[in-house]
Amino acid sequence: MHDDDAALAGSADFDETFREHYWPMVRSLALACGDREQAADAVQDAFTRAFVRWRRISRYEHPAAWIRHVALNRLRDHFRHEARGVGVRERLRSETPTSIAGPEDAPAADDELTVAVGRLPQQQRIAVSLFYMEQLSVREIAASMKLSEGAVKYHLHAGRTALREWITTA
Repeated sequence: MHDDDAALAGSADFDETFREHYWPMVRSLALACGDREQAADAVQDAFTRAFVRWRRISRYEHPAAWIRHVALNRLRDHFRHEARGVGVRERLRSETPTSIAGPEDAPAADDELTVAVGRLPQQQRIAVSLFYMEQLSVREIAASMKLSEGAVKYHLHAGRTALREWITTA
């Protein structure tokens, strides 16, 4: 057996990791951010980055956690950029005499849970989505979000409390 083959014998298979984790990650991150297309782009980008570095990443105890973390960072970067754009648009809008919001500005209300989760603060949205959609453990979420387990438990508790209040008032 060649040295490279021996090193890879204990490592995860990329195709298997992709098949097992791609769609659950897309679903949970779509719920977390409210945009399925952005979630899919982020997960795809994370898997692409993992593929390039697979010799190293495959040896990690949980390669999917690394991929998930990269996808979360990609989403954070995207929405940070979007938030800056919103500020610019608001400044430009204030300079014009009128502005009319079109239907594309309204959230898609076809899924009330998505709307409710979308109202949570970002960290709570992510924690709740990963916990319930991907069914990750608190430890796995902590690794993905680069937070302590206690912080994840706090975000889950706060998210559940807010969702419970929303359900009882709806």
